[in-house]
Amino acid sequence: MSGVGTEVWGVCLLTLCFASFHVTALKPQLFTIRGGGLPSSSDPPISYKTSYFDQKIDHFGFLEDGTFKQRYLTADQHWQRPGGPILFYTGNEGDVTWFCNNTGFMWEVAEELGAMLVFAEHRYYGESLPFGPDSFSDSKRLNYLTSEQALADFAVLIQSLKKTLPGAERSPVIAVGGSYGGMLSAWFRMKYPNVVVGALAASAPIWQFPGMVPCGDFYKVVTQDFAKSGFNCDTNIRESWKAINNVSSTAPGLQWLSEEFSLCAPLKNKMEVAAFKGWLQETWVNLAMVDYPYPANFLQPLPRWPIQVVCKSLSFDSPVSDYQLLHGVSQAVKVYYNFTGGASCLNTSQTATGSLGVLGWFYQACTEMVMPMCSDGVQDMFEPEEWNFQAFSDECSSMFGVRPRADWAATLYGGKDIASHSNIIFSNGGLDPWSAGGVTQNLSDSLVSIMIPDGAHHLDLRYSNDLDPPSVRAARALEVQYFRQWIRQAEKTR
Repeated sequence: MSGVGTEVWGVCLLTLCFASFHVTALKPQLFTIRGGGLPSSSDPPISYKTSYFDQKIDHFGFLEDGTFKQRYLTADQHWQRPGGPILFYTGNEGDVTWFCNNTGFMWEVAEELGAMLVFAEHRYYGESLPFGPDSFSDSKRLNYLTSEQALADFAVLIQSLKKTLPGAERSPVIAVGGSYGGMLSAWFRMKYPNVVVGALAASAPIWQFPGMVPCGDFYKVVTQDFAKSGFNCDTNIRESWKAINNVSSTAPGLQWLSEEFSLCAPLKNKMEVAAFKGWLQETWVNLAMVDYPYPANFLQPLPRWPIQVVCKSLSFDSPVSDYQLLHGVSQAVKVYYNFTGGASCLNTSQTATGSLGVLGWFYQACTEMVMPMCSDGVQDMFEPEEWNFQAFSDECSSMFGVRPRADWAATLYGGKDIASHSNIIFSNGGLDPWSAGGVTQNLSDSLVSIMIPDGAHHLDLRYSNDLDPPSVRAARALEVQYFRQWIRQAEKTR
């Protein structure tokens, strides 16, 4: 979705946290539903204004009457006022400037639509902390970190902008978001149809919740990506876990593993080996999300179609020794972590950019964002791991003193019974593991699915590129077509 002190908690994802807590219940659930991407030198320069809005800490109670400064960014260079449309980015789990700089689709269609762009930061991420930087140290303060509060923030901000910005009073607003931001975009239209006339929910796994999709589907998609990107690639990754166990069973084997993978911190015991395997698992997942058709810096600097490059080192067509197999794995991993050749060693405590709010996502996963994931080692290339809600709940209680509500998201947002809503585009990439929890078929004439077979994580929201496959070009054109339709509908109702 996701997009999951960022530098400190970023290292917890799938590694140190689990070594410290001695429990793996949280591991599959804590993938940040990532959005955005790192800037590319080829992207055009952009200009925006940074502002702050006094936002209520609690929209749904009356005892807490405090406010916080919600950061938002605006760009009106192409806005055709009065009444021109507004494209409103529903910020997700990270610094809003990171998403603003990389949601190229919005910048590219702003002139075409005569639209103003607004990028709103999600509370608790980036600078928008209701109680200041120490908010994460107090679970009572974290209690205000919910998607429902964030949606109310967006609604109040938009209503204020329409009252205060000359020419905006009658402007139709379209919500746009990717990953967790895409979930918020869809839910925003569902909950506040009076505020936004439509929504583009890109790579939005709104059904990745208990009882809605099989818990193993996420890892199946990851495995399929590797299976079709190179001969025996998925098979050899599946075999690598046993090889790691075998080699790491001796002190010389631990030393060899550490040296072969150029690890910054040598492996010393079984607990560290388990964390090492978690690091590898997240690496394969990340590669599936960023399997773009051109060189990109989404989570790390990577070549075009990076999984194809990775799989060149994993194409053994007959059984090989554990050491040969793991040498291939180490070469594959270095495509992700050291493609530019600048890393002297590999840090297993970090797998991606530090611009994501990992701790906030941990908390949301432990309260309302309960996303079951599991693997069986047969239909996927990972070690078998069951979904254990009780263990998951116990770990959340240990971390935050809270218990997750498994069915709350379905109660709050309708689960799979959403056909009564309207004007939402659900776009998903065939290569993106989060598509497993997404809406991939039309639900009505105005709840539409756009599938991008050659697309990874919200490829359609990124800047256009000469190497883009035809499927994403067609998807963007269709999305703009729906935008125009919604704008016309709004003009008629005015």
